[in-house]
Amino acid sequence: MFEQTFKNIDDIFHKDSGCSSELDYTEQSSWMLFLKYLDDLEFTKSQEAELMAEDYQYIIDEEYRWSSWAAPKTAKGEFDHDKALTGSDLMDFVDGELFPYLKGFKLRANGPDTIEYKIGEIFSEIKNKIQSGYSLRDALEKVDELRFRSQEEKHELSHLYEVKIKNMGNAGRNGGEYYTPRPLIRAMIDVLQPHIGETIYDGAAGSAGFLCEAYDYLRQGGASRKQLSTSDLKTLQEHTFYAKEKKSLAYVIAIMNMILHGIEAPNVIHTNTLAENLQDITPSNQHDIVLANPPFGGKERKEVQQNFPIKTGETAFLFLQHFIKMLKPGGRAAIVIKNTFLSNTDNAAIALRKELLENCNLHTVLDCPAKTFLGAGVKTVVLFFTKGEPTQKTWFYQLDPGRSLGKTNPLNDNDLKEFIELQKGFEDSAKSWSLAITDIDETTWDLSVKNPNQAEEAPLREPKDIIEEIIALDKESEAILGKIQELL
Repeated sequence: MFEQTFKNIDDIFHKDSGCSSELDYTEQSSWMLFLKYLDDLEFTKSQEAELMAEDYQYIIDEEYRWSSWAAPKTAKGEFDHDKALTGSDLMDFVDGELFPYLKGFKLRANGPDTIEYKIGEIFSEIKNKIQSGYSLRDALEKVDELRFRSQEEKHELSHLYEVKIKNMGNAGRNGGEYYTPRPLIRAMIDVLQPHIGETIYDGAAGSAGFLCEAYDYLRQGGASRKQLSTSDLKTLQEHTFYAKEKKSLAYVIAIMNMILHGIEAPNVIHTNTLAENLQDITPSNQHDIVLANPPFGGKERKEVQQNFPIKTGETAFLFLQHFIKMLKPGGRAAIVIKNTFLSNTDNAAIALRKELLENCNLHTVLDCPAKTFLGAGVKTVVLFFTKGEPTQKTWFYQLDPGRSLGKTNPLNDNDLKEFIELQKGFEDSAKSWSLAITDIDETTWDLSVKNPNQAEEAPLREPKDIIEEIIALDKESEAILGKIQELL
């Protein structure tokens, strides 16, 4: 229904000199989609209030509403070209009046958990990059064709938006950090099996893919597929999902992604998660479930490292400490991390593995194949653990889809079916095995993935042995050729 509209919007951005990549296309369509969504939401709520003979208090003043400046209509409901701003007039209004007005909501809001605060935060972090007022007018008219009135429309828009986020990952640069393969996320959720009433946290939210997939899982009734009550739906909307994100663009995309999936006022905070001192995290801040794919390969400053008992510049290792602290006792986590974490010999890695094994039950490690993450140059594993009980035994599964993964051949749900089934009983197979904690070297706490059920490959031969064989074969060939010559 809306796929062609999305393509047309991207074509407009592509032709404008202010937008140079998929990241820009997603950023610019995000703020327009957000304002269109907000206008549709307010229209629906005003109609509901009218039916109840009540007054509806609009969030956005009339002159700044989408239906006033972006898509004015005639009395017949047709687009009013006479009232619509375009060219330099439109650019002056958007850059000089609209964005400053929307940015001001941050100061006027009652608190960070309100839609008003989210409006202010978004427009404090984003700017209109479109250079031509005529391109902007074309884009606005296309966005106005999109509707958020029905669940079916919202579902399609959320799907198309996910495709945009995926394209950002495929586009290279730093786009890949916004996209974790959805089949992998769904498998992680299937193992943890969250339920209504539990809180779910991602302190490195990116595009909020983990929380959106968890919302879809719970909205459909979770593992039992039960029908949700009105109370359940309210809990799901307001008191289930919590996120933090440092980067401005990712923050905006996370909010838009969650809104499109059906969460009206997402609990996403724009902050550097690692700037929070672990000692300041109290039981009231902790959560039942952590789902995350923290950035790895980054380096944090010395003052940030002071917030953690295990000092390291590796971003992923700091995040892992944060996630363990953010879990309630008995809380469950599934976290993506680079596979070198299992075997690195530096002091921080060894100390962190010891901490994890002694204070949490690392019950499962999923070893992911190369190119699971597009653009990532390292292999990854997923750590599944429960806080508050020591590890006795860890079950490993070596994921092998039987093909080389890539942009045109990504991971799919079928690839992970066996893992999900075997994990329920921690069963051994050609791809899975268990490692007892008593068999681990306590000086290194090494957890390297070494499949004992896989036939060993023939050992590599020494170069001198290969050379000696080549010489012997040459002599043998020479003797055979000599005999042939005698016969001629």
